[in-house]
Amino acid sequence: MIWFWMAVLALVAVAPIVVVWVRRGQIRYRRDTALALHRAQLDEIARERDEGRLPDSEYQGARLEVERRLLAADALPEPEANRSARGLLIAVVVLIPVGALALFLPGSLPMVPSEPHAAMVRAESAARKQDDALIARLERKLAEIPPNTARARQGYLLLGQVLVTQHKLAAAAKAWTIALDQKFDPTLAAETAEAETEAAGHVTPNAAHLFHRALDRAPANAPWRKLAEQRLREAAVTLPAKPLPKPAPDATSSP
Repeated sequence: MIWFWMAVLALVAVAPIVVVWVRRGQIRYRRDTALALHRAQLDEIARERDEGRLPDSEYQGARLEVERRLLAADALPEPEANRSARGLLIAVVVLIPVGALALFLPGSLPMVPSEPHAAMVRAESAARKQDDALIARLERKLAEIPPNTARARQGYLLLGQVLVTQHKLAAAAKAWTIALDQKFDPTLAAETAEAETEAAGHVTPNAAHLFHRALDRAPANAPWRKLAEQRLREAAVTLPAKPLPKPAPDATSSP
């Protein structure tokens, strides 16, 4: 099938050259073009005179001027047909498809059939099922591990990473939040807040709180610091201020 479409494209590419070659006897040179133009001008001014748009005096002057140009154009030399271009046209018509084929063959495998779309869909579906099975297996393992242990925390970290690869950001943020509750890490907090933000489409209050905690605990050269600060500026979210202590009652004041 690919050879058929290659032949069609080659024919489309050389079609203009073939048309010019076939119609070479109908090509007008400068003399013929000028004569046709001036005769059309004569017809035009005659029509304008008949319709009353051109006075007779102006018509006579315009007619004489066009006839003068017509005589001058009739004296133009007619060039002889150049027969040497015929061989060049034939060479171009032949070389275009041959050259295209020569460029295509070295780096291609035209005889290898393309993979059907249905096969690609089945492969993607099988990959998703495999990933879902992996997630389910991790969740079952985590249910068997005692909570609040280093092994459980490591399991939730791994679960969150797998969920991120599946673009399940809300579930990944929940898994990482459990790991953060066991041990706080600024980088993990920033990643959790970013996942929750992308899943919700905006900076949630919980994500803002995590961003603030991460910025407070992270070093100044943390690679994600600018992103966290930008997220907080976009949402204009700040941590609630601590309530001020109530003033002590004045001992001198009377009840």
